[in-house]
Amino acid sequence: MTRRKTAAIGGLLAAALAHAAFAAEGPIPRHVPHLDHVFLIVMENHGYSQIVDNENAPFINALAKTANVATNYFAIAHPSLTNYLELVGGSNFGVLTDNSPDWFNGSCTPNLASGKVATDNPPSPIVCPISGVGTDAATVAVDTTNETSGAPGENNIDGVTSIAAAGNTAGKTIGDQLAAARLSWKSYQENLPFHGAANVTYSDGIFTDKTNFASLSGQLNPPLSSSALVKLYAAKHNPFVYFDSVQKGSNPNNSLANVVGFDGLKGLYADLRSGRVPTLSFIVPNQCNDQHGRDNGGPTCAFDPKTDGSQSGLNPALIQRGDDTVQRIVRAIWDSPAWKAGDNAIVVLWDENDYSTAPNVNQVLVIVDTNYGVHGLQSPVLYNHFSLLKTLEGGFGLRCLNHACDGDVAVMSDLFSR
Repeated sequence: MTRRKTAAIGGLLAAALAHAAFAAEGPIPRHVPHLDHVFLIVMENHGYSQIVDNENAPFINALAKTANVATNYFAIAHPSLTNYLELVGGSNFGVLTDNSPDWFNGSCTPNLASGKVATDNPPSPIVCPISGVGTDAATVAVDTTNETSGAPGENNIDGVTSIAAAGNTAGKTIGDQLAAARLSWKSYQENLPFHGAANVTYSDGIFTDKTNFASLSGQLNPPLSSSALVKLYAAKHNPFVYFDSVQKGSNPNNSLANVVGFDGLKGLYADLRSGRVPTLSFIVPNQCNDQHGRDNGGPTCAFDPKTDGSQSGLNPALIQRGDDTVQRIVRAIWDSPAWKAGDNAIVVLWDENDYSTAPNVNQVLVIVDTNYGVHGLQSPVLYNHFSLLKTLEGGFGLRCLNHACDGDVAVMSDLFSR
């Protein structure tokens, strides 16, 4: 073979690989104003009607009246991790479970490549670092395999809509896109241990799932055990750590160094006080403060007594904790020098209507507060997590990613309008 032919073939291969790398990215979404900073606060496991007009959430409801609200917004699927992945990556990447990351494993096969869907029932192994290009999992209208088993099942989206699996799904997130565009992101995780997120699935801020409790027990009776750990930080609420690019950190602007806590010199509140904040702040309170609840977290953090979709079945103290937490974070953002510089938005949303056993649907509350433009708007337009990702990408001048490119995914232009 001549050198010229070899070069030509090499060029064709390079072009094909470049096309594959960007196969899941479409055009930059239109009709979204430029955004300098977005503060995305993710709460947990409550449906729209459980939060709206709930007397134990006075700040959230007051904010909903003065800011903008999506009244017809749906989470995609279950459980939590799936929705978090969809928020930042526009896909479930074949993962329909809350399993922990398979940290730094370079020999396992990502679900995208294998075509195997990770589920709760039947149980699946921990999640291979997400990377490459492949096919994600379909979203069925009624799920009987995750957080539930058999009829009546849980409603994904509205219990009627389904989403087909997509080939050419890219194993990347908006974090990868921001880093490539020389923009910045941070995942602020309350009660993240000071040594960082690597190899940690759960933590109370000091002790983790890797702690040797036997060595700490001494003469205590009963002895310490892992059951004593209140799982405040959870990797399943930190989607970026599931991606090979972040675990490897080959790009210093897209690594585990971007994952920090609320406190400390590089934490949320220090950044807000200084005004040195990233383009995208992904903010997740701990599992007592995000309204998720824990069975060993005490009465104010106890799980809701019922999961029937009603307000009467809720733990009022858990709702109050979440409301106070949102107020603390939002007021800190309002007081930050960063809020006054440029065009910025705060988004408060819930990841899913947890255990939304049919006929409950997966409708959640989303509040958008900007330092510019329209306020007091209630939008009836049909939106979902892919819509939010598409909107943020448009505001940051990034291409749409994965299902955010789907033709039926609307941009939330009214809620972010001038």
